[in-house]
Amino acid sequence: MNAPDAEFKVQRTASVLRHSVTESIRNAILVGRFKPGERLPERELCEMTSVSRTLVREALRQLESEGLIHVIPHRGPVVDRVTPEQAMGIYQVREELEGLACQLFAKHATDAHLMALQEAFAALKQALLHGSPLDQLSTKNAFYQRLLDGAGNEALTNTLRLLNSRVMLLRSTSMQAPGRAKQSVAELSELLDALVARNAKAARKAGCLHVRNAAETAIGILRASLEAEKKNGMQA
Repeated sequence: MNAPDAEFKVQRTASVLRHSVTESIRNAILVGRFKPGERLPERELCEMTSVSRTLVREALRQLESEGLIHVIPHRGPVVDRVTPEQAMGIYQVREELEGLACQLFAKHATDAHLMALQEAFAALKQALLHGSPLDQLSTKNAFYQRLLDGAGNEALTNTLRLLNSRVMLLRSTSMQAPGRAKQSVAELSELLDALVARNAKAARKAGCLHVRNAAETAIGILRASLEAEKKNGMQA
């Protein structure tokens, strides 16, 4: 079920307003308020976020740079599509980078880092089993941020940040699958056990397995959606 528009209202704090508008529209895309291939009318976005057209346009430029939307001449901004082939490439990179992050966390994280990650996992588990799509995405992002904090590799963090918007889009796709939330909790629980034990090899293996399973789920959904669109197009 899509999140109600009230979840995308923006708090009017001047110093963070531009960032908040961008995050609000990004979240609306990630939880399916706007679907791939769907137009993003400025008027509707202004009403949804309760901000000016100028701020909405600035947010759209940022989202275009992230690869979440693209602008079609005479039609305006449209939510981008991730093809199964593109998704496969992103997941291949994710598996290597996040596996490395898990390995480095096991080796270098402090007790404070580990405690923060455990707290983030508790919040994520609750959201995955009982929360809204927006809660699930925000807590998943928080969990991975704590993981990267403990890994302590700035280059790794910056590289993953470049992929972040599309990673989140695929993450929201995989989480749509029935039973995926419980499976994800089990996979991340195994990862956390390895991290607590400071077993770098097992942590990397668990992190890679989690990404591979998410890839299989998300790419399956993307392929099914593509086939359905082709079928509907032939019948039209």
